[in-house]
Amino acid sequence: MRIDGLSAIVTGGASGLGAATARRLHAQGASVVIADVNAATGEATAKALGDRAAFVRTDVTDEASVEAAVAAATAMAPLGAVANCAGIAIAEKVVGREGLHSLERFAKVIQVNLVGTFNVTRFAAAAMKTNEPNAEGERGVVICTASVAAFEGQVGQVAYSASKGGVVAMVLPLARELASFGIRVCAIAPGIFDTPMLAGLPEAARTSLGQQVPFPSRLGRPDEYADLAAHIVSNPMLNGAVIRLDGAIRMAPR
Repeated sequence: MRIDGLSAIVTGGASGLGAATARRLHAQGASVVIADVNAATGEATAKALGDRAAFVRTDVTDEASVEAAVAAATAMAPLGAVANCAGIAIAEKVVGREGLHSLERFAKVIQVNLVGTFNVTRFAAAAMKTNEPNAEGERGVVICTASVAAFEGQVGQVAYSASKGGVVAMVLPLARELASFGIRVCAIAPGIFDTPMLAGLPEAARTSLGQQVPFPSRLGRPDEYADLAAHIVSNPMLNGAVIRLDGAIRMAPR
């Protein structure tokens, strides 16, 4: 699908993987809605992009705010792409020194990462199905963000891994169902990337994490995620796939 002339929604688009994806799609001609809960950085990111960019404060678990983001995108151009990059992570053991894993925190991670991805996808698909198909019969593309933790979750990642495993399991049935409308669905499963989630770690810890990657032995760059996201939009044969973007890392238990 041609990115030029379409609109795109990027959840979590104010920073990290989302901001890089918003910049890439915008650079290739898309009108971009940055959908994020962080108004300050979201507005700054949209302002930096300039024309064809807007910020809409969006809680991916809230129906009304997701509808508003979709409406803002369709007002600019036909909604052709959605990149679900919004997500949260916690580190907590099931039975730790401070007691049992918080059920509230577990549910929150599932709600944002899994339910939020589904919520955005369903509203986006409803808008995309009304588009005029291109020559290939395509009407839109949905990109979800999984994680290598969906496959090799570490100690303390039970909530995060469960949420991302749910995203992985959702991709194929979504792709099969939405195929009838000419809407493709894929997921990217990043490894260890240089994002705000890692920004609080000491530099030595960040370097150590990067050295665990077989090649290239460094943290992934958000622009590398954005490269793949843009390619998924452009390549009509990519559908129903979960693509690892991880430098061949396989996570150890700890």
